[in-house]
Amino acid sequence: MGKFQIADAELSKIFICKRCKSRNKVSNKKCRKCGYPYLRPKKKSVRTKKA
Repeated sequence: MGKFQIADAELSKIFICKRCKSRNKVSNKKCRKCGYPYLRPKKKSVRTKKA
């Protein structure tokens, strides 16, 4: 994902609301903006090299 391992570790601590797409902490049980209880972990992008 990022350029540094520390940055990757911080990005993996983010959860995304499935309704309003806001960023939330891992410890949250509901979205901080809309109160929706279903959160997903932030996707880890995979970069591929083009030849």
